[in-house]
Amino acid sequence: MACFLVSAAEAVVVTAVEKAEEKKEQKIAENSSSEIVETKIPLSRKLKWLSYMLWGGAILLAFEHIWHGEVVAWFPFLSAMSDPGDTAEMLHEMATTGVCMALLVTLVWIGMCFAADAILKRGQNEPARKAS
Repeated sequence: MACFLVSAAEAVVVTAVEKAEEKKEQKIAENSSSEIVETKIPLSRKLKWLSYMLWGGAILLAFEHIWHGEVVAWFPFLSAMSDPGDTAEMLHEMATTGVCMALLVTLVWIGMCFAADAILKRGQNEPARKAS
């Protein structure tokens, strides 16, 4: 009914953290010398990946809920909010399904970050092995 709101809430927080991290990295880059070559993926870029995954999932789920009439164009916007019994069911779904989906997306993102770092590290070590 409203499980997409959990992913959307996490996406809002991640987007805010991403923007703050981006400003911090930019400030560090301005203060350091321009001769330093970046050898790892910045955290802000990784957070952007998570943000895209969460926003995409939330938008697709919102569309699905609109399609099935669970989200409507009039107040209170969520059809389950009009009946207290349905509201309890909606909150339960958000606490179970919504949280599980958001956690799964975050775990997949963590795996992506580890894989990207491993690929980058392997690419940096490869020329050294060919030279010897």
